[in-house]
Amino acid sequence: MVKSFDELISKVKECGKKTIAVAAAEDDAVLEAVAEAHKQGIADAILVGDEAKIRAIAAEMNIDLSDYRIINEPDKTAASLAAVKLAHDGEADMYMKGLLDTKTFLKSILNKEVGLRTGKTLSHVAVFQIEGVEQLLFLSDVAFITYPTLEDKVHIIENTVEVAHACGVECPKVAPLAAVEVVNPKMPCTVDADELRKMCEEGKITGCVVDGPLSMDIAIDPEAAAHKGAQDRPAAGHADVLLFPDIQAGNLVYKTLVHTAKCENGCILTGTKVPAILTSRSDSFQTKVNSIALAAVVAAALNK
Repeated sequence: MVKSFDELISKVKECGKKTIAVAAAEDDAVLEAVAEAHKQGIADAILVGDEAKIRAIAAEMNIDLSDYRIINEPDKTAASLAAVKLAHDGEADMYMKGLLDTKTFLKSILNKEVGLRTGKTLSHVAVFQIEGVEQLLFLSDVAFITYPTLEDKVHIIENTVEVAHACGVECPKVAPLAAVEVVNPKMPCTVDADELRKMCEEGKITGCVVDGPLSMDIAIDPEAAAHKGAQDRPAAGHADVLLFPDIQAGNLVYKTLVHTAKCENGCILTGTKVPAILTSRSDSFQTKVNSIALAAVVAAALNK
């Protein structure tokens, strides 16, 4: 089981270097992360975008582009379609957003001819290494599906479990979170959590253990679980996957961790033919590198 991003990067190197297709690669932060991923043996890159700007930025940052394939396409929409086609056609193992708005990036993924549709629901997975927590935590959905239905939550679990498996977690413990750890008909997310638990017991959700509803403290803190008499519940104190009731809860926890905790994280979009790296300009350099490493591990698992 991978317990840190250093271990994750080591796992990538065992799988062999992957290839990223970057859409609108004329972005200093993305080029810096891609260059570091190349340096660490995580991934090579095909840079699609305005070649003159890509080369100018690389020169300013002392990045040697001699090992990179560059496809000159100054138009951002065309660049996104050219880059996603590389992933669609198997020339790239991952697809990454550069200096491109999220709407255009997602439209390219959903393109019927060259996109990355699989028929699955798309969802976002954030993986955290947090000081004081012995295992990686897989958070979903914190950025994509706003108010997931019960059916959406099943798909989010399936997508997230796939990522956890790629990271060596053989049977992840999934905690559908709520404010309380008991079913309350007046709190719909607790009803959904209980239904998800039953679906797992019935074999409708596989590859994991689902235990909900759980409050956040019981899910991740063994002492809190014992104090509340929940220590015998399957995921209590040791949850791997934190399933949020909606994007508000997920995003608030995500940003609280990023800005207050001693942690590292990486994020990918899942449910696609290949992992999609959808980082923000506000994300740190290390988050971008971690996201590439996470995508590479998932790509390797998908190709088995």
